[in-house]
Amino acid sequence: MKKIIFYSAFVLISFCTKAQVGIGTASPKSTLDVNGKTTLRKELRVGGNSADTGDAGLNGQVLVSQGEGLPPVWKSLKVSFMEEGQYKLINSYVSSDQIGISDLSNGVAGDNIYKNNVGDDITDTSKGVWKKIEGLKNSFVIKNGKNRLTYQFQTGAEIKAPAAQTSQNIGFTCGVFRNGKLVAVRPDRITSNNNSAKAGLQEYIFTLNYTEQDVPTGQQVLEVACRKINSSSLNSQFTIGRNISNDNTVSNAFTLESIMKIDVIEYVTYKNN
Repeated sequence: MKKIIFYSAFVLISFCTKAQVGIGTASPKSTLDVNGKTTLRKELRVGGNSADTGDAGLNGQVLVSQGEGLPPVWKSLKVSFMEEGQYKLINSYVSSDQIGISDLSNGVAGDNIYKNNVGDDITDTSKGVWKKIEGLKNSFVIKNGKNRLTYQFQTGAEIKAPAAQTSQNIGFTCGVFRNGKLVAVRPDRITSNNNSAKAGLQEYIFTLNYTEQDVPTGQQVLEVACRKINSSSLNSQFTIGRNISNDNTVSNAFTLESIMKIDVIEYVTYKNN
């Protein structure tokens, strides 16, 4: 009788230590094999043992696999979760240019056009004589028609009056063109002060920030161009995105360079497979 009891106990212990539990399956492939939906009513703990209930992680952490034979671990994401209905940054395009525009200088009259409208064609001289900053041209594809395009343009401008002691000014404007059509514009004016110490030179920083919404899908070509509106003196020298001369000691092409940043932001949607 003792032998039978001992043998039965041994078989029971052996079965318990090697048993596999299957839920929704008659042939479990691991210690616990669940074939079906799972509802977890409280925390999920990992990495525990007979003396420790394991780690439940922190709020916002995700469970990350460490590979075969190792317990998963909780990790904090370095990027935020995106939910449907939010906008997500898809791409950023940054370009710079130090060649700028120098053919609007002395001897070149302004076009005397003070007003522009969205949709003006860059080649239509009745809307202004535009000069492109060639190094800022960007081309990309829009895939989601619900979007926002944010433009951030900055450049330096420089004027040199014919006489250092006489103040002069030039009105100008710069705009952003998408596929040859105007989408953003801002006029401005640069003035040379009575500054004999700088030989009549005056620098200025021009900025243009704009957000365009729901740009149509497809290929997009972005360009930046500027034009001269008027001048108090036809003999005033004028440049955009570069210095007037390398002989002066107050500016150079680097300090006056043009920079364009384009952010493509799209609406987040999820599709059920």
